[in-house]
Amino acid sequence: MGRIFYIMGKSSTGKDTIYKRLLEQKEMHLRTLVMYTTRPAREGERDGVEYFFVNDSRMQELDAQGKIIEKRSYHTVHGLWHYFTVKDEQIDLEACDYLVIGTLESYAGMRRYFGRQKLVPILIELDDGVRLQRALDREKLQSPPCYAELCRRYLADEADFSEEMLKEAEVGKRFQNDDLERCLLEIRTYIEEWR
Repeated sequence: MGRIFYIMGKSSTGKDTIYKRLLEQKEMHLRTLVMYTTRPAREGERDGVEYFFVNDSRMQELDAQGKIIEKRSYHTVHGLWHYFTVKDEQIDLEACDYLVIGTLESYAGMRRYFGRQKLVPILIELDDGVRLQRALDREKLQSPPCYAELCRRYLADEADFSEEMLKEAEVGKRFQNDDLERCLLEIRTYIEEWR
């Protein structure tokens, strides 16, 4: 029975780095499940790697076909952006385990769709001050930087990952990313325990 190991956490906790490093460990045999978004790609992002970047028309087409598993919409400083998971040729839970990165909201939606036995939450945490500095450093590299959106995401995380929301989604196990190598080892061990 395959499972979806679902990495989540507030912005700038190091989720992307952990996700990429775990995928580099080929002996773990984890497949990716790439989500979809209507937001434009950030500098350095590639279609089909970080996300499938689609327009609103394509999203509506997938929805009409009944292929959207879960969807989230965010009012950003740039307008309304949608993020969603699609039931497509990527998913074969009879044969494979997957590593996914996303939000608590998308985790809950996927758990409703696939069932709680198929979804394993991996919550990454980090000191808020360190997260804010990382987010600021990353945003400075964007062309042009959008500090208003950075602030919106940072503040939204407080509500999106509140203790009440985590409890409701039954997310208990947490991984502190104050030491990347130790955190990776703990997550890898945790994944192996589920197999």
